[in-house]
Amino acid sequence: MQHAPSSKPRRGRPPKLRGEDADTRELLVRAGLEVLTEKGFAAAGIDEILGRVNVPKGSFYHYFASKEAFGLELIERYAHYFAHKLDSHLGNPAVAPLARLEGFIADAVAGMQRFAFKRGCLVGNLGQEMGALPESFRARLLATFVDWERRTAACLEAAKSQGQIAAHADCQALATAFWIGWEGAVLRAKLERSAQPLSAFARFFLSGLPKA
Repeated sequence: MQHAPSSKPRRGRPPKLRGEDADTRELLVRAGLEVLTEKGFAAAGIDEILGRVNVPKGSFYHYFASKEAFGLELIERYAHYFAHKLDSHLGNPAVAPLARLEGFIADAVAGMQRFAFKRGCLVGNLGQEMGALPESFRARLLATFVDWERRTAACLEAAKSQGQIAAHADCQALATAFWIGWEGAVLRAKLERSAQPLSAFARFFLSGLPKA
């Protein structure tokens, strides 16, 4: 007599999900990105992330060995996503260099407004709580900021070559200053639930660029 196949998943494998839920790992990453742009890593419970996509805990530990491994994956994914966003604005040769930077700022403001200022920058959020995070995060976060600064500096170098800013401008230092100030403005915008801090910083930075 044949026995009906068991509906239980085999040990060590995640439960099978149907249809659009087949890519469980991607669901977890997307939910993690949402949660970590809203709150810090320490405050983001695994159960909350799982609940957003209705995924059982066994699936989480099939794809990620620990919460730390999950966090590192989220940093990498967010860094890649944001680098693409920066390139779409700062690397656009059809737009004058400083207008590219203004376009990025406007897009970022619109993004925060779309989520009622509840979401900020995942990398900035994690940087603020580094003292309570796994040490493995530090190098990843710093490398991400360095990459963003490099892309911004390239845009400012283009502005220099087109005479939009002074020939003596230190574009790398300006790019570093931009990201230090911008992350602070994002934090303040979340606190106030207002675009005013972002607009105020943008005006200050752009007006302070050395004139040609």
